[in-house]
Amino acid sequence: MAKTLLVTGSSGLIGSEVCVYFASLGYTVHGVDNNQRAVFFGPQGDTRWNQHRLVSDLKGFVHHELDIRDRAGVLALVQSVKPSVIVHTAAQPSHDRAAAIPFDDFDTNAVGTLNFLEAARQACPESPFVHMSTNKVYGDAPNGIKLTELATRWDYADPAYAHGIPETFTIDQSKHSLFGASKVAADVMVQEYGRYFNLPTCALRGGCLTGPNHSGVELHGFLSYLVKCNLEGKEYRVFGYKGKQVRDNIHSLDVARFMAAFVENPRAGEVYNLGGGKANSTSILEAFKIAEKFTGKAQVFTYVDQNRAGDHICYYSDLRKMRAHYPKWDITQSLEETIRQIVEAWKTRHQPA
Repeated sequence: MAKTLLVTGSSGLIGSEVCVYFASLGYTVHGVDNNQRAVFFGPQGDTRWNQHRLVSDLKGFVHHELDIRDRAGVLALVQSVKPSVIVHTAAQPSHDRAAAIPFDDFDTNAVGTLNFLEAARQACPESPFVHMSTNKVYGDAPNGIKLTELATRWDYADPAYAHGIPETFTIDQSKHSLFGASKVAADVMVQEYGRYFNLPTCALRGGCLTGPNHSGVELHGFLSYLVKCNLEGKEYRVFGYKGKQVRDNIHSLDVARFMAAFVENPRAGEVYNLGGGKANSTSILEAFKIAEKFTGKAQVFTYVDQNRAGDHICYYSDLRKMRAHYPKWDITQSLEETIRQIVEAWKTRHQPA
């Protein structure tokens, strides 16, 4: 039987990686994207180049120019394609930007997700539904964990978090940013459609998702934007915490590989913290050094004493639940290899005018 994948946000970092990976598994791929990222972030956020890459590289790829806020359009599309798998990565992805466009943010992240969940329930309830959530659903609650300050990074002083943040960590009573709140709504709805309607759904609470096809901008895309600044000799702004704030970075290929593992053996209403784990974690100061190693250029940066509202001081994912449920899956792309690939990609990419 023919396998069909429907990906929202198909021109974005994760969406495009998922398209390529599932195409290699024999899926016919349908992508949904309307380049809303360029509306949210301006020309530097434009992803049309990625759309054109997919059209030229993937045999049988079908692009659908559709706004996920268009409920009737979403239902009509899902009914016509009847996909074997839905991967939902489309989002307004910046917690800084969300405060300026609260309705656009919520309508895209929360209502857009509901539009696809309900369309899936009506048209293809047996098809696995994979939702790209975010670690921002935990708000700033991780900042309440006792920390220790090391030479180049913060780390957890509480041994209960030696492996990182687990899926059982609270999402309540914390500051999320409006982006985090809209993603909480989507995350919980994905769980509910799984638990209430017994649909095969999962919410993947991503750490820093990265890779060579990221159109990084200051408000979103930490490593990609850092490397871009380094190569262009452009000033990178560090917001608070002495530049020692820590993130775990996961290559988009390893994200796509986990989604494929879930699709092969789906569960109803699951949640996973999908990040690079402690081994792929880095502070901003440490990331500067790795980037400099591959570019040969010193990083130009300034320090802003005010941290971003709701920002994590230290966050890395506990991967033990993922590894227990899907033992064949693990991280394959190291932090250094990921940064090396990002450097090479920025050197060769032709950005749109």
